[in-house]
Amino acid sequence: MIVSGEPSGDMHGARLVRAMLERAPELCFCGMGGAELRAAGVELLYDAHKLAVVGITEVISHLGDILAARRALIRRMREGRLALLILIDYPDFNLLLAAKAKKLGIPVFYYISPQVWAWRKGRTGKIGRLTDRIAVILPFEREFYGRYGISVDFVGHPLVDGVRTSTEKTDFLQQHNIPEENTIIGLLPGSRSREIRNLLPSFLQAATLLASSINKKCTFLLPRAASIPESLLREHGLSKFRNKLDIRVISENRYDLMAACDAVVAASGTVTLELALLNIPAVVTYRVSPRTYRIGRLLVRDVKYFSLVNLIGGKKIIPELLQDEVTPERIARELARMLTNQDVRKNILAGLAEVRHRLGGPGASERAAEIALECLQR
Repeated sequence: MIVSGEPSGDMHGARLVRAMLERAPELCFCGMGGAELRAAGVELLYDAHKLAVVGITEVISHLGDILAARRALIRRMREGRLALLILIDYPDFNLLLAAKAKKLGIPVFYYISPQVWAWRKGRTGKIGRLTDRIAVILPFEREFYGRYGISVDFVGHPLVDGVRTSTEKTDFLQQHNIPEENTIIGLLPGSRSREIRNLLPSFLQAATLLASSINKKCTFLLPRAASIPESLLREHGLSKFRNKLDIRVISENRYDLMAACDAVVAASGTVTLELALLNIPAVVTYRVSPRTYRIGRLLVRDVKYFSLVNLIGGKKIIPELLQDEVTPERIARELARMLTNQDVRKNILAGLAEVRHRLGGPGASERAAEIALECLQR
């Protein structure tokens, strides 16, 4: 059984499943996830898309789905046929499953450890007790667990294998009839409805300010995730700004889109690492409901940055805008600096190169698959 609750975990889990099947084709998988895990051959007992929420207060409205998913997974666990439980991040949900697996005698492999270094560090010992093996994908996590006397495996980051473009920038621009001399800016508000509502209006207003403040003509690229209907984009600003800006909504070849950009403004998350691997400077933003933010401030301590790029780099490489700082004016100002100030741009690109080095070499999914198979053999 493999359990993921978020799109990035779905993607990384699917790569792990494929790597395991290459080594042991007789394996059968069930669990919770999305389209990626289903395509990898996993029997989905519950669709994780129903649980994809951000923030503490937002969980309340999805409580029924959370409980239904837990019941479906535990029901299968109790049938007594599971040889291994693989958990991917999503700690509040997954640690309850780990406890149930331990009672049932099912080994537990935690692939992609929760970010306990950021908040609720007290869970660290619990994770160590409930799991047979732990794999981490961020380089500083091994040292963190070591301070608690817990041994983990750093397998590298699976994005190193997964982030690949399918075409050159010039070909991408020609496909979409974008003049090569234009400045290309990506607007990446996220793949969840709440993120679109929270961020897209500010991103579009910032695009208007930026387009009027720099000398070159701008084209703005807005990727549309499969989970987001274009009607939602129109409702939250696209209809209003489409006649004012050269803005292209593109649903395919996401990495080609990102690699074609000169700079990007993005919601915080895995996308910042994807941009780092593609060597694209970015402004990273984070905004949730005021209540969730207030609670989060009480829980998250001793963490200097919120973007993965800056956390891995150990310093401020890309600008971060948090809550009330996420304004059109601030976004436009930061984008203009990295587009027009060559010293700023050079420093960002040097920092991104260091992050890529620290993420480790290719083969993370294969290394994690070997650990999973060792758990099965024991």
